This record gives sequence, structure tokens and C-alpha cells, in this order.
Amino acid sequence: LHLSLRRQRQMGIRARLVFYIVLAIFFVAALREAGFSLDVVLGAAGILTVAIGFASQTSASNMISGLFLLVEKPFEIGNFIEVENTIGEVVSIDMLSVKLRTPDNLYVRIPNETLIKTRVVNRSRFPIRRMDLTVGIAYAEDVERVEKLLLELARQNSASLEEPKAFVLVTGFGPSSVDLQFSFCVPSNKVLEGTSQLLVALQKPLDEAGVEIPF
Repeated sequence: LHLSLRRQRQMGIRARLVFYIVLAIFFVAALREAGFSLDVVLGAAGILTVAIGFASQTSASNMISGLFLLVEKPFEIGNFIEVENTIGEVVSIDMLSVKLRTPDNLYVRIPNETLIKTRVVNRSRFPIRRMDLTVGIAYAEDVERVEKLLLELARQNSASLEEPKAFVLVTGFGPSSVDLQFSFCVPSNKVLEGTSQLLVALQKPLDEAGVEIPF
């Protein structure tokens, strides 16, 4: 009984195979009768096969890169990252791509393969960010006095954290100014707000102290 059933299955498979071969022959013959060139059809099929192959290769590469991102976790949903001069909030991490929302509310899709191959900056991975402002003062000014003014400004401003402490460095001598680096730390979620506050508050104490900022 088992042998009989097996033979029936094999005969059924052979019959279907013969049917599809005959159907293919009739299809090709019908195309020729209708005036279609078989070479054109085969050429189009070849181009389609190559295109599908390239698309599959790209998709596979993005999927593998997505697995690396899920394992490594260089960023999470809600983080602000920078990729090839594009800055945005991560709103989705999928198998083929990562979606960002930029500060001007644009939707950006970045393939996972690009994120693996290029430099990615996570701007909100750590809770504290250090901001560096460049301040130029006239050569006649007392650098130590200006340093004390800047540090006092950071101490009084609510946006600047007490720890790590703010500091001032002399970074160079320009054509008309001594260049200072005024560095202070702010919470990562208040980078723009904190920097703006200190920039607005910077000019008044320098003017009141008579510190000259040259052109």
C-alpha cells in the first residue's frame, strides 16, 4: 500500500512537471505568433533578475547592519545623533533603516549600512555636555581679570553646572585680540537654552568692567 501511494505521488509530480513544460512551450509559441521577440523577453528577464539581485544584496546588507546596531546600541530612541552633517532625534530603529526628526521637523531616513560605515555622533548619550565659547579681548586687557569675570558669570548663571567646574584657557593670539576659550557644562537637555543664556549674559559684565572686545 505504501509503495502504491509513493508511485502515485511520483506520477503526479511527473504529470505536473510535464504540464508546466508544455504550458511554457505554448506560452513562448504564443509570444512568437504575437510578434514578440524571445530575445527581448529574455533580455528583460535578465535585467529584472540583476536588478532584483542588487536590491536583495542592499537589503541583506542593511539587515545585517541593523543587527549590529541592535547589539552594539550606539544610540537609542530619543537620542540626538549626527550622521554626515544631519542632526536629528532618533524616532525609529528598524531592520533596514533608522528614522530621524531634525530640529526643523524634517523626516530623514538613513540606511543601516550607512550608520555602520560612517562616523556617528551621539549628542545626548551622556547627561552632561561641555560648551566652548570663544571670547576675544584686546591686547591691553588683563587676561586674569577677564578670566575671573567669566568664571563669576558661569557661577551665577543657572544654566551652568557647578560640577564639572567652568574654566578659561588662552587659545591663541589673533591679529587684533587675545583669544580665550570659555568652557562650562550644562545638562544635555538644555544645551541650546544654556548656551543662549550665557551668550546673552556675556556682554553686560564685560561692558560694565570696561573690557574691550576688538573688531
